[in-house]
Amino acid sequence: MKLKTWKKILLIIAFLMMLTGIGLMLFPPVSNYVGQQNANAAIEEYSETLDNVISDDSPLKETLGITADTYEEAVERGEIDREGYPIDVVTHTRTYDSPVSFRDDLDRLYRDSKEYNASILYHQGTVDTSDYTKAALRMSSYGLSNVYGYLSAPSIDLYLPIYLGASDDVMNYGAAHLYGTSLPIDEKDTNVAIAGHTGYIGRIFFDNIRHLDIGDTVSFTNYWETIDYSVVNTKVISPTQTDDFIIQPGRQLITLITCTPAGGGKFNRYLVIAEKK
Repeated sequence: MKLKTWKKILLIIAFLMMLTGIGLMLFPPVSNYVGQQNANAAIEEYSETLDNVISDDSPLKETLGITADTYEEAVERGEIDREGYPIDVVTHTRTYDSPVSFRDDLDRLYRDSKEYNASILYHQGTVDTSDYTKAALRMSSYGLSNVYGYLSAPSIDLYLPIYLGASDDVMNYGAAHLYGTSLPIDEKDTNVAIAGHTGYIGRIFFDNIRHLDIGDTVSFTNYWETIDYSVVNTKVISPTQTDDFIIQPGRQLITLITCTPAGGGKFNRYLVIAEKK
């Protein structure tokens, strides 16, 4: 083989190696960007649903020709599809570019959330918290996505949808409420535990909670209100410790949880504990 041919081959190999190196460098930030964009899209859809609430006194109800009072009724009558978009009862084509929700369903979700919180208030020791992938409530029964609300922390530019149940699929798209802990509604005698990934390419949602300082604000927005908390403590615990998730009488807490290296390929848990202002 001629020398020129070998040079060409070596140049091609060098070029391919350079492209591979660039690709490896770009993959984490691009993947993380895509992950955050997916999280933003989930919050946007959540917000659109909340902006389009159907109730008896809502002009939207008449405009869209919806006669039902709940999601299930509207689906049965052919007024919306399973994803919550209004449709023409004859052609079954969408007539509105955003999903809708129903006041009766949101009221029922609120009542059920309070009932869930009351059910664990004095029974956390008997709740099966070994399976945090369970969802405290089945959001689809209210005609809603699995997004219960969103978490924000301005000091670290955190803005994430919160899902119910810490399954792997859910945590690929945001952070998750841990079953057996309080749901994030505005009432005392609650301790909301929220878990998020850190250190995973494309899933660094809770990487920066380590930069939250005492006094920083963490907020949770649900379907009815925004609750502002102030960071009161940070700590590292072992994976088997659960005392910090227990409800403390008279207090309204939210506890953020993520992994932190413990050496030897093992991980502990990093906690940020905040209390309602």
